[in-house]
Amino acid sequence: MARIGILTCSNATQDLGCSSVSCLADFRKRQGTFAEYPQDEKLTLVGIINCPGCPTLTGPDKLLQRIRALTDFKVDTIHFTYCMKSLCPFLKMYKQALADNFPAIKIVLGTHTEHITPEEYRQRVKKLFCQPQKTMADVILDKD
Repeated sequence: MARIGILTCSNATQDLGCSSVSCLADFRKRQGTFAEYPQDEKLTLVGIINCPGCPTLTGPDKLLQRIRALTDFKVDTIHFTYCMKSLCPFLKMYKQALADNFPAIKIVLGTHTEHITPEEYRQRVKKLFCQPQKTMADVILDKD
């Protein structure tokens, strides 16, 4: 039985409203990277956590602290989401920190099936982040 944890991008989930719906759909259907598991093996989703955000000097330490929320419940595999795989400039650092501190845990890059090219995905996400956004200052100054 595979005990799986999923690590999501906090920018995608917190700022852009990703609910991990594609990751979870492919988990249930055994598609995307979940197709790599033998069909007769039961898959258990232990939990989903966010990365600690784009790191400061303590980024890897914060990640390890969060990962313990999964390792304490005996995950044997951690999937970095498609968002992490495609967008995260710190992916190698995070992956290395996990490998160094949890050598028995398998690390998989990706979750759901790619629907568009990684470059197109990055460009579309970049547009989401770069849209003008109203703030509380706009409300206070009656500019909304």
